[in-house]
Amino acid sequence: MKIIITGVGLIGGSFARDLRNLFPQAGILGMDLNPDHLERSVKLGVIDGEAGPEDVAMADLVIIAIPVDAAIKVVPEILEKVKDECLVIDTGSTKFRLCESLKDHSKRRNFLAAHPIAGTEYSGPEAAVTHLYQNKTLIICEVEKTAFKLQERAFEIFRQLGMRIRYMDTRAHDKHIAYVSHLSHISSFMLGKTVLEKEKNERDIFDMAGSGFASTVRLAKSSPAMWTPIFKENRENVLETLTEYIANLSHFQQLLEQNNFEEIYGEMERTNYIKTILKGIN
Repeated sequence: MKIIITGVGLIGGSFARDLRNLFPQAGILGMDLNPDHLERSVKLGVIDGEAGPEDVAMADLVIIAIPVDAAIKVVPEILEKVKDECLVIDTGSTKFRLCESLKDHSKRRNFLAAHPIAGTEYSGPEAAVTHLYQNKTLIICEVEKTAFKLQERAFEIFRQLGMRIRYMDTRAHDKHIAYVSHLSHISSFMLGKTVLEKEKNERDIFDMAGSGFASTVRLAKSSPAMWTPIFKENRENVLETLTEYIANLSHFQQLLEQNNFEEIYGEMERTNYIKTILKGIN
Protein backbone atom coordinates (compact mmCIF):
# COMPACT_ATOMS: atom_id res chain seq x y z
CA MET A 1 0.00 0.00 0.00
CA LYS A 2 1.30 3.45 -0.93
CA ILE A 3 0.10 6.47 1.06
CA ILE A 4 0.87 10.11 0.27
CA ILE A 5 0.44 12.91 2.80
CA THR A 6 0.16 16.35 1.20
CA GLY A 7 1.05 18.79 3.96
CA VAL A 8 3.15 17.17 6.70
CA GLY A 9 2.16 19.37 9.64
CA LEU A 10 -0.11 18.71 12.60
CA ILE A 11 -3.11 17.29 10.71
CA GLY A 12 -1.31 15.46 7.90
CA GLY A 13 1.51 14.27 10.13
CA SER A 14 -0.88 12.94 12.76
CA PHE A 15 -2.72 10.98 10.05
CA ALA A 16 0.64 9.63 8.89
CA ARG A 17 1.55 8.44 12.39
CA ASP A 18 -1.78 6.68 12.88
CA LEU A 19 -1.79 5.17 9.38
CA ARG A 20 1.69 3.75 10.01
CA ASN A 21 0.28 1.93 13.03
CA LEU A 22 -2.71 0.67 11.02
CA PHE A 23 -0.67 -0.34 7.97
CA PRO A 24 2.89 -1.11 9.14
CA GLN A 25 3.90 -2.43 5.72
CA ALA A 26 2.72 0.68 3.86
CA GLY A 27 5.07 3.18 2.30
CA ILE A 28 4.21 6.68 3.48
CA LEU A 29 5.55 9.58 1.43
CA GLY A 30 5.06 13.31 1.87
CA MET A 31 4.55 16.41 -0.23
CA ASP A 32 5.06 19.91 1.16
CA LEU A 33 6.06 23.30 -0.24
CA ASN A 34 8.47 23.66 2.65
CA PRO A 35 11.46 21.34 2.07
CA ASP A 36 12.47 21.76 5.71
CA HIS A 37 9.13 20.24 6.75
CA LEU A 38 9.83 17.21 4.59
CA GLU A 39 13.33 16.80 5.97
CA ARG A 40 12.17 17.07 9.58
CA SER A 41 9.26 14.70 8.94
CA VAL A 42 11.64 12.03 7.66
CA LYS A 43 13.96 12.48 10.65
CA LEU A 44 10.98 12.19 13.01
CA GLY A 45 9.77 9.03 11.28
CA VAL A 46 6.49 10.62 10.23
CA ILE A 47 7.09 9.82 6.55
CA ASP A 48 9.55 7.66 4.65
CA GLY A 49 10.54 10.27 2.08
CA GLU A 50 9.36 12.83 -0.46
CA ALA A 51 6.74 11.91 -3.07
CA GLY A 52 7.15 12.66 -6.75
CA PRO A 53 4.59 12.70 -9.61
CA GLU A 54 5.21 9.01 -10.30
CA ASP A 55 4.32 8.20 -6.67
CA VAL A 56 1.04 10.11 -6.92
CA ALA A 57 0.13 8.05 -9.98
CA MET A 58 0.64 4.82 -8.01
CA ALA A 59 -0.85 5.93 -4.68
CA ASP A 60 -3.67 4.02 -3.00
CA LEU A 61 -4.51 6.80 -0.54
CA VAL A 62 -3.80 10.54 -0.58
CA ILE A 63 -4.46 12.75 2.45
CA ILE A 64 -4.67 16.49 1.71
CA ALA A 65 -3.80 18.66 4.74
CA ILE A 66 -2.79 22.04 3.35
CA PRO A 67 -4.21 25.60 3.65
CA VAL A 68 -7.75 25.69 2.29
CA ASP A 69 -7.05 28.20 -0.48
CA ALA A 70 -4.17 26.05 -1.76
CA ALA A 71 -6.39 22.95 -1.69
CA ILE A 72 -8.68 24.47 -4.33
CA LYS A 73 -5.74 24.42 -6.74
CA VAL A 74 -3.93 21.28 -5.55
CA VAL A 75 -6.81 18.79 -5.16
CA PRO A 76 -7.88 18.90 -8.84
CA GLU A 77 -4.25 18.49 -9.92
CA ILE A 78 -3.81 15.43 -7.70
CA LEU A 79 -7.09 13.92 -8.90
CA GLU A 80 -5.85 14.24 -12.48
CA LYS A 81 -2.83 12.06 -11.65
CA VAL A 82 -4.28 9.30 -9.43
CA LYS A 83 -5.36 5.85 -10.58
CA ASP A 84 -9.03 4.85 -10.55
CA GLU A 85 -8.73 2.90 -7.29
CA CYS A 86 -7.08 5.73 -5.34
CA LEU A 87 -8.93 7.49 -2.50
CA VAL A 88 -8.21 11.21 -2.06
CA ILE A 89 -9.32 12.76 1.26
CA ASP A 90 -9.27 16.49 1.98
CA THR A 91 -9.17 17.52 5.65
CA GLY A 92 -9.64 21.31 5.45
CA SER A 93 -12.07 23.28 7.58
CA THR A 94 -13.96 24.93 4.69
CA LYS A 95 -15.76 22.82 2.14
CA PHE A 96 -18.22 24.74 -0.07
CA ARG A 97 -15.83 26.36 -2.56
CA LEU A 98 -13.63 23.29 -2.83
CA CYS A 99 -16.53 20.94 -3.51
CA GLU A 100 -18.03 23.39 -6.01
CA SER A 101 -14.73 23.52 -7.87
CA LEU A 102 -14.72 19.71 -8.16
CA LYS A 103 -18.35 19.07 -9.10
CA ASP A 104 -17.56 18.49 -12.79
CA HIS A 105 -14.16 16.85 -12.32
CA SER A 106 -13.82 13.55 -14.18
CA LYS A 107 -12.48 11.87 -11.02
CA ARG A 108 -14.86 13.42 -8.50
CA ARG A 109 -15.78 9.88 -7.46
CA ASN A 110 -12.25 9.42 -6.06
CA PHE A 111 -12.60 12.39 -3.70
CA LEU A 112 -13.96 12.46 -0.14
CA ALA A 113 -14.56 15.83 1.55
CA ALA A 114 -13.82 15.40 5.25
CA HIS A 115 -13.12 17.68 8.20
CA PRO A 116 -11.74 16.17 11.43
CA ILE A 117 -12.75 18.27 14.44
CA ALA A 118 -9.36 17.80 16.03
CA GLY A 119 -6.13 19.65 16.43
CA THR A 120 -4.03 21.76 18.73
CA GLU A 121 -2.61 25.28 18.63
CA TYR A 122 0.73 23.90 17.41
CA SER A 123 1.91 23.47 13.84
CA GLY A 124 4.68 21.85 11.84
CA PRO A 125 6.00 18.27 11.75
CA GLU A 126 6.87 18.25 15.47
CA ALA A 127 3.20 18.89 16.29
CA ALA A 128 2.10 15.57 14.77
CA VAL A 129 0.97 13.04 17.37
CA THR A 130 -0.55 9.58 17.43
CA HIS A 131 -4.20 9.12 18.44
CA LEU A 132 -5.06 12.77 17.69
CA TYR A 133 -8.29 11.61 16.06
CA GLN A 134 -9.43 9.07 18.63
CA ASN A 135 -12.96 9.86 19.87
CA LYS A 136 -13.09 12.95 17.66
CA THR A 137 -15.91 13.90 15.28
CA LEU A 138 -15.30 13.74 11.53
CA ILE A 139 -17.66 15.74 9.33
CA ILE A 140 -18.13 14.36 5.83
CA CYS A 141 -19.73 16.38 3.04
CA GLU A 142 -21.26 15.14 -0.23
CA VAL A 143 -20.56 11.51 0.62
CA GLU A 144 -22.91 10.37 -2.15
CA LYS A 145 -20.49 11.76 -4.75
CA THR A 146 -17.68 9.42 -3.65
CA ALA A 147 -17.53 5.92 -5.17
CA PHE A 148 -19.13 3.44 -2.78
CA LYS A 149 -16.11 1.13 -2.62
CA LEU A 150 -13.88 4.08 -1.76
CA GLN A 151 -16.38 5.19 0.89
CA GLU A 152 -16.13 1.76 2.47
CA ARG A 153 -12.33 1.96 2.57
CA ALA A 154 -12.44 5.41 4.12
CA PHE A 155 -15.00 4.47 6.77
CA GLU A 156 -12.98 1.43 7.79
CA ILE A 157 -9.92 3.64 8.31
CA PHE A 158 -11.94 6.18 10.28
CA ARG A 159 -13.47 3.39 12.38
CA GLN A 160 -10.03 2.03 13.24
CA LEU A 161 -8.89 5.54 14.17
CA GLY A 162 -11.83 5.74 16.59
CA MET A 163 -13.63 8.63 14.89
CA ARG A 164 -17.31 9.53 15.06
CA ILE A 165 -18.84 10.24 11.64
CA ARG A 166 -21.33 13.03 10.97
CA TYR A 167 -22.70 14.05 7.58
CA MET A 168 -23.35 17.65 6.59
CA ASP A 169 -24.13 19.81 3.59
CA THR A 170 -21.17 21.97 2.51
CA ARG A 171 -22.97 25.28 3.07
CA ALA A 172 -24.22 24.20 6.50
CA HIS A 173 -20.74 22.95 7.42
CA ASP A 174 -19.06 26.25 6.58
CA LYS A 175 -21.73 28.27 8.40
CA HIS A 176 -21.67 26.19 11.60
CA ILE A 177 -17.89 25.90 11.72
CA ALA A 178 -17.63 29.69 11.48
CA TYR A 179 -19.44 29.91 14.83
CA VAL A 180 -17.85 27.08 16.77
CA SER A 181 -14.29 27.25 15.43
CA HIS A 182 -13.42 30.24 13.30
CA LEU A 183 -14.93 32.82 15.68
CA SER A 184 -13.10 31.19 18.60
CA HIS A 185 -9.78 31.73 16.87
CA ILE A 186 -10.56 35.36 16.02
CA SER A 187 -11.56 36.00 19.65
CA SER A 188 -8.34 34.44 20.87
CA PHE A 189 -6.13 36.35 18.42
CA MET A 190 -7.79 39.68 19.27
CA LEU A 191 -7.64 39.07 23.03
CA GLY A 192 -3.93 38.34 22.68
CA LYS A 193 -3.49 41.49 20.57
CA THR A 194 -5.33 43.63 23.15
CA VAL A 195 -3.22 42.38 26.03
CA LEU A 196 0.05 42.75 24.11
CA GLU A 197 -0.83 46.32 23.22
CA LYS A 198 -1.73 47.33 26.78
CA GLU A 199 0.70 45.21 28.80
CA LYS A 200 4.09 46.16 27.39
CA ASN A 201 5.99 44.35 30.15
CA GLU A 202 6.18 40.69 29.12
CA ARG A 203 7.03 39.66 32.67
CA ASP A 204 3.80 41.21 33.94
CA ILE A 205 1.81 39.15 31.42
CA PHE A 206 3.59 35.97 32.47
CA ASP A 207 3.26 36.61 36.21
CA MET A 208 -0.35 37.78 36.19
CA ALA A 209 -1.86 35.51 33.53
CA GLY A 210 -3.99 32.86 35.21
CA SER A 211 -5.31 29.66 33.74
CA GLY A 212 -8.40 31.49 32.45
CA PHE A 213 -6.36 33.85 30.31
CA ALA A 214 -4.01 31.09 29.19
CA SER A 215 -6.85 28.82 28.06
CA THR A 216 -8.74 31.66 26.35
CA VAL A 217 -5.72 32.95 24.44
CA ARG A 218 -4.35 29.46 23.64
CA LEU A 219 -5.63 29.54 20.07
CA ALA A 220 -3.70 32.76 19.39
CA LYS A 221 -0.65 30.50 19.12
CA SER A 222 -2.15 28.94 15.97
CA SER A 223 -0.50 29.33 12.58
CA PRO A 224 -1.45 32.52 10.66
CA ALA A 225 -0.42 30.70 7.47
CA MET A 226 -3.27 28.26 8.05
CA TRP A 227 -5.88 30.60 9.49
CA THR A 228 -5.67 33.56 7.12
CA PRO A 229 -6.79 31.37 4.16
CA ILE A 230 -9.63 29.96 6.30
CA PHE A 231 -10.95 33.46 7.01
CA LYS A 232 -10.56 34.27 3.32
CA GLU A 233 -12.43 31.20 2.09
CA ASN A 234 -15.21 31.48 4.70
CA ARG A 235 -15.35 35.29 4.70
CA GLU A 236 -19.14 35.74 4.45
CA ASN A 237 -19.94 33.34 7.28
CA VAL A 238 -17.15 34.75 9.46
CA LEU A 239 -18.44 38.29 8.91
CA GLU A 240 -21.91 37.16 10.01
CA THR A 241 -20.57 35.61 13.20
CA LEU A 242 -18.46 38.68 13.94
CA THR A 243 -21.48 40.97 13.57
CA GLU A 244 -23.41 38.96 16.14
CA TYR A 245 -20.43 38.62 18.47
CA ILE A 246 -19.66 42.35 18.37
CA ALA A 247 -23.34 43.10 19.08
CA ASN A 248 -23.16 40.91 22.21
CA LEU A 249 -19.94 42.60 23.34
CA SER A 250 -21.51 46.04 22.81
CA HIS A 251 -24.57 45.00 24.79
CA PHE A 252 -22.38 43.81 27.66
CA GLN A 253 -20.52 47.14 27.57
CA GLN A 254 -23.84 49.01 27.75
CA LEU A 255 -24.94 46.97 30.77
CA LEU A 256 -21.68 47.90 32.52
CA GLU A 257 -22.14 51.57 31.68
CA GLN A 258 -25.67 51.40 33.09
CA ASN A 259 -24.51 49.61 36.28
CA ASN A 260 -27.04 46.91 35.41
CA PHE A 261 -25.31 44.08 37.21
CA GLU A 262 -28.55 42.19 37.72
CA GLU A 263 -28.85 41.74 33.96
CA ILE A 264 -25.14 40.95 33.65
CA TYR A 265 -25.68 38.16 36.18
CA GLY A 266 -28.70 36.96 34.20
CA GLU A 267 -26.79 36.95 30.93
CA MET A 268 -23.99 34.88 32.43
CA GLU A 269 -26.41 32.55 34.18
CA ARG A 270 -28.30 31.88 30.94
CA THR A 271 -25.03 31.29 29.10
CA ASN A 272 -24.00 28.75 31.74
CA TYR A 273 -26.26 26.33 29.85
CA ILE A 274 -23.26 25.80 27.56
CA LYS A 275 -21.90 23.51 30.31
CA THR A 276 -24.70 21.06 29.57
CA ILE A 277 -24.06 21.10 25.83
CA LEU A 278 -20.29 20.67 26.15
CA LYS A 279 -20.34 18.13 28.96
CA GLY A 280 -17.79 15.41 28.32
CA ILE A 281 -15.68 17.36 25.81
CA ASN A 282 -12.02 17.57 26.73
